[in-house]
Amino acid sequence: MTGKTALITGANGGLGKHVTQAFLDAGATVVGTSRKIDQSEFTHASFHAIPGEISTRAGADALLEQVLARVGRLDVLVHTVGGFSGGCTIADTDDAAFQRMLDLNLNSVFHILRAAIPTLRQAGDGRLIAIGSRAALEPGAGVGAYSASKAAMVSLMRTAALEDKDAGLRVNVILPGTMDTPANRKAIPGADFSKWVRPSAVADLILFLAGDAGRDINGAVIPVYGSDV
Repeated sequence: MTGKTALITGANGGLGKHVTQAFLDAGATVVGTSRKIDQSEFTHASFHAIPGEISTRAGADALLEQVLARVGRLDVLVHTVGGFSGGCTIADTDDAAFQRMLDLNLNSVFHILRAAIPTLRQAGDGRLIAIGSRAALEPGAGVGAYSASKAAMVSLMRTAALEDKDAGLRVNVILPGTMDTPANRKAIPGADFSKWVRPSAVADLILFLAGDAGRDINGAVIPVYGSDV
């Protein structure tokens, strides 16, 4: 990844920190963003922290402007931002809960795609990778809003893959099962963590898709379910 610049959303999150470190170790210049992120979170000369808010078009546009002003180019966008909410049937899901899932899992993708795609098209060999969820394809009871938002995100990404293949932009989605993050361990303390997906494994897959080995992969929806299948 030497000579490449990657923008990673949610860079200091449970998955994002593994992705950020993997790209830095591979020689990329990395711009890490989240609502709250500090330069000191990654002690690497090629890391640039830019706090950003991508829940609005204005926020996403402002972030891209800062990225280009800071590093001058963009070759890879990795979108790891998302959120989970469950426990209610569709009939009991209120408007606020449904909208929150749309904002976190669909609208944020839409805004960052709209802001970043023109620059990624200019790269000639750009890569766009987003993290979805197993629930996008396999919805379960009590997670209707979450599953719907993730399914819509997959549709949006696959559309981008079709629209931008003429510019050499490869667009792919990874669908993990439950990932072994501190937040998930806290939320489900009695689970068998050994069956969960390792964030480092997802980070390695993202790096593969972003590199030369991933040139032939476009529009893919890749399940990563760990041993809990």
